[in-house]
Amino acid sequence: MSGRKALQGVGVAALAIGAAWLHTSGRPASAQQGSQCIACHSEKQIAMSAVRDFQRSAHAKIGLDCVICHIPAEKAPASIKSASTTCEDKRVRRSVGSANCAVCHSQQVTQFHAGKHAKAWVALEAMPETRTQPEVLVAGLKGCGGCHRIGLDEGKCDSCHTRHVFSAAEARRMEACQTCHMGFDHPQAEMYGTSKHGSIMTVERDRWDWDMKLASWPHGKPADGKLAPRTPTCAFCHMPNGDHGVRTAWGFLALRLPEDDPEWMKDRATLLQALGVLDDKGQPTGRLDLVVAGDVARLTAEDWQKERKRMLDQCVQCHSRSYAEVELAKGDQVIREADRLVAEAVRIVHGLYADGIIQRPKDVPPHTDLLRFYDLPTPIEQRLYVMFLSHRMRAFQGAFHMNPDYQHWYGWAELKRDLVEIRAMAQEMREAHRRRTNL
Repeated sequence: MSGRKALQGVGVAALAIGAAWLHTSGRPASAQQGSQCIACHSEKQIAMSAVRDFQRSAHAKIGLDCVICHIPAEKAPASIKSASTTCEDKRVRRSVGSANCAVCHSQQVTQFHAGKHAKAWVALEAMPETRTQPEVLVAGLKGCGGCHRIGLDEGKCDSCHTRHVFSAAEARRMEACQTCHMGFDHPQAEMYGTSKHGSIMTVERDRWDWDMKLASWPHGKPADGKLAPRTPTCAFCHMPNGDHGVRTAWGFLALRLPEDDPEWMKDRATLLQALGVLDDKGQPTGRLDLVVAGDVARLTAEDWQKERKRMLDQCVQCHSRSYAEVELAKGDQVIREADRLVAEAVRIVHGLYADGIIQRPKDVPPHTDLLRFYDLPTPIEQRLYVMFLSHRMRAFQGAFHMNPDYQHWYGWAELKRDLVEIRAMAQEMREAHRRRTNL
């Protein structure tokens, strides 16, 4: 089937589904509704960039109506249905959730709901410090909410397929991911972009056929005058065959249970105590529910192995399986070595709590609480939080993204320096405490 016929086939199916949905929602299926919306917006000069982008979209080319997205579907969340509107048609809502996308893209929405991005807003609300931050930094687009909104209202597909073009080709590019996957705690865009994979992509991307589906990479037949992508992007590795689950073996924090290596398991338990997931006796706390809700760790060996196999299956599209297995195993060992350094630092700080040198706050775990991030009360705890959430992350993420400079100088070298400074700070605090108590 040619690309044009395939697009026409999708268009016929989508129009049929859309028409059926419009009838069930009480809205007459009008082929002219889209043009009526555009005419009104154009006459009043409202959101003209949205009009421009929609007219460029595949949705417009197959004749979809604006109302299919902007009148909430029957299964849309109450947060959208109850929102106010400024449109003359009071059924219209500006915000759109994945329930409307599922009218035509049910498979992708089902996959999305099974993945980590769907839990992003739940994870944000579950963080202990979220409730103490200024509202604009959480609920709006200026801070945490700007990235975590991908999980709001049961999913915001426009986080990757930006409004109102909603391009699949755009979402296959690294640039679609870089707004959120960059910076302090997870600079994957910088790591990937300066790796050899990313360097090849940067050199060749203007000639690539970005309309080629991920399932056809890297050996499919490109459009005339274009090249088939010959190196992975974020989407190729983390969305095999276009799967919208976007899961990884290690999860966001590179934590899994159990560990067969007893020394590693001991270090892992120390880190979980610092996150408040285990108490000082090594027993699970209510915080474990946060880990489960946010899908930030792998809690069974089978779950971890399933995701590792899925990644290996992508790697062997270009590399031998033995090479891929060895390289991924090296990344695992980077986590092991990083955990050893961070666990020592955690034990040093825990010792300051145990000896009364750092006062134990109320209503928090009985030691340092890394989930309080930058609101930790002492400089040594601030250093520990940066060690864990920035430098440990850069060490193992740099390894898996094949970026030696990030892995070493932005990760491992900083971890080593953190530990030296934490040792020195703890010694100074102990000496100051002795002087105070001996007065």
